Amino acid sequence: MRDRREKLERLRASGIDPYSRGFRPTQTSQAAKALLGESEKTEPVAVAGRLMVKRLQGGVVFADLQDGEGRIQLMASRDKVGEEEFNRFADLDTGDIIGVTGPIFRTRRGEITLEVQSFQLLTKSLRPLPEKWHGLKDVEIRYRQRYVDLIANPAVREVFRARTRIITAMRGLLDERNFLDVDTPVLQEVPGGGHARPFVTHHNSLDRDLFLRIALELHLKRLLVGGFERVYEIGRVFRNEGLSPRHNPEFTLLECYQAYADYDDVMRLVEDLMVVSAMAAGRPLETSYQGEAVNLTPPFRRERMADLVLEHTGRHAVGQELNDLFEEHVEPRLRQPTFVIDYPVEISPLARPREDDPRFVERFELIILGREYANAFTELTDPIDQRARFEAQAARRAAGDVEAHPMDEDFLRAVEYGLPPCGGLGVGIDRLVMLLTDQPSVRDVILFPVMKAET
Repeated sequence: MRDRREKLERLRASGIDPYSRGFRPTQTSQAAKALLGESEKTEPVAVAGRLMVKRLQGGVVFADLQDGEGRIQLMASRDKVGEEEFNRFADLDTGDIIGVTGPIFRTRRGEITLEVQSFQLLTKSLRPLPEKWHGLKDVEIRYRQRYVDLIANPAVREVFRARTRIITAMRGLLDERNFLDVDTPVLQEVPGGGHARPFVTHHNSLDRDLFLRIALELHLKRLLVGGFERVYEIGRVFRNEGLSPRHNPEFTLLECYQAYADYDDVMRLVEDLMVVSAMAAGRPLETSYQGEAVNLTPPFRRERMADLVLEHTGRHAVGQELNDLFEEHVEPRLRQPTFVIDYPVEISPLARPREDDPRFVERFELIILGREYANAFTELTDPIDQRARFEAQAARRAAGDVEAHPMDEDFLRAVEYGLPPCGGLGVGIDRLVMLLTDQPSVRDVILFPVMKAET
């Protein structure tokens, strides 16, 4: 860093702005390479990016320039650019951002290369990149300094490109089916729609506490009351929980709600979303995750929670006990995509009860490789039943269950106006991206994950 700062001062002393502007690339690295075709040399093009590798060979400097699409080799010759410019190019450091102009040709070894006719230093890098990237094998550094991780590891950039393609594909499918993309409040008076401990913040002007949302559900359902029949939101939610390879306190959730649909309709929607997401990620439906084969081809298996628990434990159970047995003895064993249906009413305060057995609700979770990837209901539309459910949850909160659902009088008022029969869905985007990009930790698919304080 000392040497680079000295170079910075020498540049300024010589009248060169080390943080200049005004250079306009005409091509990306990959588009420039594609121009060559069968010809021997192209007309001059302009590219810009970060200098990654530099090799001095007599009167020639070879370097690799990296932009957002890839790399292209540069060749600066003393004979072509002159002594002064050649020395200035040779004095560049890896990590410097430069603009370069020149024709594209192919070297004797067949390497597509840009012959430097002129160049401009755009940003002087004051920190050297990790030597041969050894420093980025420390995952703490990779996550904490994601900007360096993205520079050094092209595969990491591809994970996040795949993430964007997955989200775009999900939006595209929902848009095609006339779902309306909406935004709902992040700051909420009542953090409802899930079982989780919220983050609390204080609004100074109003002098009251507000909560970061833990789910999107209740405001989206209010929109169905208002007359929108298909709505969705892809947004950040926040849960004040611990850190693990599968949990980040801030994560991305898709929730969508469809009037005049039930959980059977939502299962088919989930299958379609999984297919378009896999296609967007460039993964076949018969794929693998961390070495274990998984087949995402619909239709997925469907099993009642009570039947699975009986099969694996030999026990008949209902209520919280049934869910506990499922999570301990069954869920880890469900490796191929399985819709687990009909959950206990006690743990599903927003779902419609089954008409043939009101101990259970019309709810499912999609389990793949022992993990939940989607959670959906036929939604409860009876305001009297909903109030009773909230009151039962409030009693649990009063008894010390900090994750029990809070009372939400405004939501109850909305349902009293009339919530149409509907099906709702929640999909954890981060966990889905983990699966479809074969990443072991949720922090590998979140650009800037929450980290412990540096020591």
